[in-house]
Amino acid sequence: MPTYQEILEQKRATVREVDARRSAQLREQGAVLIDVREQDEVDQGIVPGAIHIPRGYLEMRIEEAVRDRDTPLVVYCAGGVRSLFGAESLTELGYRDVVSMAGGFSGWKAAGLPWRVPQVLTPDQRRRYSRHLLIPEVGEEGQRKLLDAKVLLVGAGGLGSPAALYLAAAGVGTLGIVDDDVVDDSNLQRQVVHTTDRLGIPKAESARIAIESLNPDVKVVKHETRLDKSNVLDIFAQYDIILDGTDNFATRYLINDASVLLNKPNVHGSIFRFEGQATTFIPHDGPCYRCLFPTPPPPELAPSCAEAGVLGLLPGTVGMIQATETAKLILGIGEPLVGRLLTYDALGMEFRELRLSRDPECPMCGSDAPTSLVDIEYTDVGCLIPALAVR
Repeated sequence: MPTYQEILEQKRATVREVDARRSAQLREQGAVLIDVREQDEVDQGIVPGAIHIPRGYLEMRIEEAVRDRDTPLVVYCAGGVRSLFGAESLTELGYRDVVSMAGGFSGWKAAGLPWRVPQVLTPDQRRRYSRHLLIPEVGEEGQRKLLDAKVLLVGAGGLGSPAALYLAAAGVGTLGIVDDDVVDDSNLQRQVVHTTDRLGIPKAESARIAIESLNPDVKVVKHETRLDKSNVLDIFAQYDIILDGTDNFATRYLINDASVLLNKPNVHGSIFRFEGQATTFIPHDGPCYRCLFPTPPPPELAPSCAEAGVLGLLPGTVGMIQATETAKLILGIGEPLVGRLLTYDALGMEFRELRLSRDPECPMCGSDAPTSLVDIEYTDVGCLIPALAVR
C-alpha cells in the first residue's frame, strides 16, 4: 500500500500548482478562488471574494456555487495540501481549468497580498441563521451583509408589517420605521406586526416591540413623524434601501424623488381590495415611479383605503415580495424587479408581469431632472392602484 507521502507526491504530479502571486493574477483574469479550509480557519482571515466551501462539502456544494464547468478555479487551503486533493476532485467532476495554490493562505499572506478578517458570527447567530449558512448564495458572507444592512420601512401598516417581521427574522441588522400613526383595532385585520394589547400606542413603537422580541440582533430606529420635504432627505440618507409601504400617491412621489436624489434603491408595493403590485426602482438603472405614473389620478378616481377596503391577507403576499426583493439587493443575488411590474390578483390567484421602460423625459430622472425637492408639489390622493397595473 502506498504511504501518505507517496500519495501526496502522486497528487502533485497530476494537479497543476501555482504560487500566490500567480493565483492573484488568475483572479484578476476571472478565476474564482475556492477556500476549502474549516470555518475556524476562515475566521482568522480570508481572501476577499473567495467562496468558502469546507473540504468535506466541496463535491456536494461546488455545483451550486460555480455552475459553469469552464470557469477557471483556484483552490486553496492553509498550506497547499488539502487543496491538492480538492482540485483533483473538482477535475474529476468535470471542471476543466482547476489549479491548487501552493503554500495556501499562509503563502498568500507572506506574499503581501490583500486579505481580511471577516466579522465572526457568534455561536447563537450560527444556530439562528443556520439555514442561511447552508445556502451557497447566502452563506456566512451573505449573512454578514444582512447584519450590516440598514433598511428603512416607510409605513408600519399592511405592507410594512410582514416586511418588517421577515426582514428582522432574516437578520437585517438595522430597520428604520417611519410612521406617525397609532395602533387602532381596525388595523389588526392586516397589520400583523401589531397586537390587541398594543392598541393606542405609536405604530413605530409597536413594531419595535415585535421586532426586538423576534430577533434581538436587530436595531430598530423609530421615526415617529410624517415624511415631508423638510425631513425626507435627512432620514433617507441614513439607510441603504428604502421599502415603500405607503398608501397614498403624495408620499409615493416624495419617496421616489428623495430616493432618486440620494441614489437609493426603492422597493415599492401597493394594494387595493384583491389586487397588489410590486416593483423595484434603482435610480438611473431602469424607470422610477414617475416614469410609470407622471401624475396621480384625480381624487374622485382614487378612493382611500378606508373607503375602498382591502383583503386582510393580500398585504402579506405583497409585503413578502418586497422583503424578498430587499434581501436580494442586500445579498447581490438573483434578478430584482427592475423594469418589471409584478401584479397579483388574489381572486384569480394569478401573477402577471409587465415590462417597464424608463422615460427620457421623466420629470424626476430624465435629462432635466431637478436637484432638490424645493419646487416640487405633493398633492395627497388616495390609494387606488393605477390603471396600468391592473388592466
